[in-house]
Amino acid sequence: MDQLSSFLKEHAEGDLICWQYQAEAARRFRITVAQAERAILEMGLLPARYQRNVGTVSPKGQLVLHGSRVAVVGCGGLGGYVVEHLARLGVGTIVAVDPDLFEEHNLNRQLLSSIEALGTPKAAAAAQRVADINPAVTVLPVQDCFCPDNAGELIAGCSAAVDALDNVQSRLELADACNTFGVPLVHGAIAGWYGQVATQLPGQATLRHIYRSWSSGAGVERELGNPSFTPAAVASLQAAEVCKLLLGTGRPLTGRKLVVDLLHMDMDQFTIPA
Repeated sequence: MDQLSSFLKEHAEGDLICWQYQAEAARRFRITVAQAERAILEMGLLPARYQRNVGTVSPKGQLVLHGSRVAVVGCGGLGGYVVEHLARLGVGTIVAVDPDLFEEHNLNRQLLSSIEALGTPKAAAAAQRVADINPAVTVLPVQDCFCPDNAGELIAGCSAAVDALDNVQSRLELADACNTFGVPLVHGAIAGWYGQVATQLPGQATLRHIYRSWSSGAGVERELGNPSFTPAAVASLQAAEVCKLLLGTGRPLTGRKLVVDLLHMDMDQFTIPA
């Protein structure tokens, strides 16, 4: 470890370590790039890729992000963007959960989709995308539906979970499971020009209140569609909420629901019982 520290100090430019030397440290000392990143952060240095995080995320905060584990449940319209944001932010471990394969109708809005990816698993695409943009982030792809039976395996021990699902029943099951395992949940939903975001802390019944009038049936997104920009906008808000939760900063959307109207460029907040 002393040799690793010496190597990193030798190749630091100020307090930054460029990717070339992070990767070389991993190869030379037979560790993963994630382990090299942790060593860099623990030394008070910073991987150069995160230099533009500074001012929003402190170097100590970057170490917190690196040590965090977030479950993203759903890797489609919302989830694909959330995975991308969290990986670029530097969240160390992402559990990417989705049972589906890419279909042609996903191409208009799902970041992880491409013509070449049609017919391939969304969770696997999430892992490949992150490997391409930030190999120091570990993605655990799970090609399975979230359900109460596998909830413990998927979200127990996570620092936060993200609701990027496409049906209310699964959302409610995820919210209940997060309460069972003491995991904060960031909810997001989209339809047409509109979206909503809320955060449920352990012990709260936020989603139960949001969907208290829900009855089984197709969601409103089937009627209004989903253009490319709505999931991108709402996923960004979800990622910001996750960042605040992990760092313990700012004011999370607890006890409130943020409703986004991109058609009229309005954002409204509604108080909901905790």
